[in-house]
Amino acid sequence: MADHPESTETKSESLIEKISEKIQGHDDSSSSSSDSESEQVKPESPSSVKAKIFRLFGRERPVHQVFGGGKPADVLLWRNKKISASFLGSVTAAWVFFELLEYHLLTLVCHILIAALGLLFLWSKAHTFINKTPPRIPQVQIPEDPFLQVVSALTIEINRGFALLRDIASGRDLKKFLMIIAGFWILSIVGSWCNFLTLFYIAVILLHTLPVLYEKYEDKIDPLAEKATFELKKQYVVLDAKVLSKIPKGPLKKFV
Repeated sequence: MADHPESTETKSESLIEKISEKIQGHDDSSSSSSDSESEQVKPESPSSVKAKIFRLFGRERPVHQVFGGGKPADVLLWRNKKISASFLGSVTAAWVFFELLEYHLLTLVCHILIAALGLLFLWSKAHTFINKTPPRIPQVQIPEDPFLQVVSALTIEINRGFALLRDIASGRDLKKFLMIIAGFWILSIVGSWCNFLTLFYIAVILLHTLPVLYEKYEDKIDPLAEKATFELKKQYVVLDAKVLSKIPKGPLKKFV
């Protein structure tokens, strides 16, 4: 009779242990399932969302980095307003002199040098006549770094253009070929309207206005560019199905 309560106690303890094990197992399974669900419902990281945003010309870097990230990019994006305004003003003055006033480059340079040297010479002589020390003419030196950066950037872009033209001339991509031909045709029409100097001045104005406006309003421009790109792709698919797919590819066979 004494063993009977002990056996009931052991049975109750074993029953309690089994219940506790089941509860723990259920908690572990529920926690693992909740973790898996949380991993499935976990929102995408901002970097992955940002990577899916459409950018004009497929760029992945900021506009400042696209233009090289140096002083030329600062000038084009108006980081230093004094330098940008002075450069744009000097280009505008040169266009006015050469295009509107019909000055020639050599004539303008000679007239500027004559006026500058004449004024400095007379100023120095006037100081000697009144027994004063001659004026100290400052030494002018052109810095090398900005010009080297511009030349380096231009060299890289020109080499890219040559590589693109070589790839198109090889006949590998018909789409690029048609785009380049259309671009050259439009450029030839614009060139017939104005001379090279005016065209160069228009290009400088566009380079100093369009990038900074795009950088300021890129969140509004990119969705519009995405819609325009989608419509162009649709039209190209139609053109490819009706015309381009019927053009024979590969080398032409000789007819005997």
